[in-house]
Amino acid sequence: ELKNMKKIHTFFVLPCLITNLKSNAFSQTRAIPSHTSKQHQANHNGKGESSVLFQSSRRSEDIYSAIHRKEFEMKGVNAQHVALSDPVRMAIGYGLEGIQPLKLAKALRRVYDDPNSIDNPNRPEVTEEEETGGRAEKLKEYGLKDAVMRRGSFIVDVKRKSLSRPGETFARYDDAGMVAEAMVSLGVDVVFVNVDYHSYGGDITELRSAVRAVKKVSNTAAVVMKDIVVDEIQLGLAKDAGADGILLISSVLGPALPNFLDLATTIGLETIVECHTRNEVQAALDALAQNILVSNYDRVQQRYYPDQAYKLAGMFPGSGGPIICIAGGGVDDTEDMKRLLAVGYDGVIVGKAAMGSARAPEFIRAVKDRTLLPVEFSQWGLEDVEFDIDGNAMAGPKKDIPSADDDTAYM
Repeated sequence: ELKNMKKIHTFFVLPCLITNLKSNAFSQTRAIPSHTSKQHQANHNGKGESSVLFQSSRRSEDIYSAIHRKEFEMKGVNAQHVALSDPVRMAIGYGLEGIQPLKLAKALRRVYDDPNSIDNPNRPEVTEEEETGGRAEKLKEYGLKDAVMRRGSFIVDVKRKSLSRPGETFARYDDAGMVAEAMVSLGVDVVFVNVDYHSYGGDITELRSAVRAVKKVSNTAAVVMKDIVVDEIQLGLAKDAGADGILLISSVLGPALPNFLDLATTIGLETIVECHTRNEVQAALDALAQNILVSNYDRVQQRYYPDQAYKLAGMFPGSGGPIICIAGGGVDDTEDMKRLLAVGYDGVIVGKAAMGSARAPEFIRAVKDRTLLPVEFSQWGLEDVEFDIDGNAMAGPKKDIPSADDDTAYM
């Protein structure tokens, strides 16, 4: 009877202890929904409409296991950086003096390539006559002063493998710095460097190498440290390595997100907040996140929803607004990139499709060799109209785009 009582006690109590452990360890995460598929889809887009493109194997490491592992790793990292004079500890111990340069934000908006951007230091001076007469005055009259043609940015996610696609190896290379240098030479605006070896095959030394390599070929391209951030020491690692920004995952940090954003701002480290659901985007906006990445990949459900970023595009302000929004997650075609840029995103991030692919230059040109209509016009049914770098309608066999010298324009 005593043995039976012990079995009964173990059967009921052990799961409770595990549940309590998870609730404490993952108090900053989204819980795995136990509702139906329709309810889950409604949480994504508010309309109950979504489609699943890819679902990872449940036998692989999920986000909960990854967080557990990362928390354990960070205990060791904190133990290595205890001294107050430690460079990493000092990186998060001192506030930034002066004005933050916002190198990452400027790279995402491509202000250095835009002659009309007021943030471009090489912008030609506007005369008083140009400011008060003609086109500028009309735009101001109709409340469209800031509604100028946009330029999309291209972000590459440098990684050998991914937590979202277990068992796959995208590319084999010795040093991420060489890859980052090559990508920036091709025209990439921002480089994500993954430093989690178990999930992505990278480490912190490659981040340092990438920072040095990118600075050699560009003064405007930015480097972002991508990791499963669970501890403030990781912000110190990014700052000490010379990264311009760090990726924060909303589903991982949850209510702790504002604290991490505040610390990053204090030490002069820019951030990009990865979101997937409408609630996560709203939480990031409420926390005053400046750069937001809407991902088609749900890290909790381990599924791709290819239209997720497209459906959440309307949550952001118009052209030139304070929020910079980019989209990614399973983007592997130029048409997907153009579609996301047309509905208002400032840039697209590409990982697997660009790593080890001969089409990487094509992807970069598809984003950068064109201008985009202001976000205010994104709902006018002009998504298929394409403009060249000077803002002129591009001729060519494009669907539903009339052109006097193209007989196949309507095909």
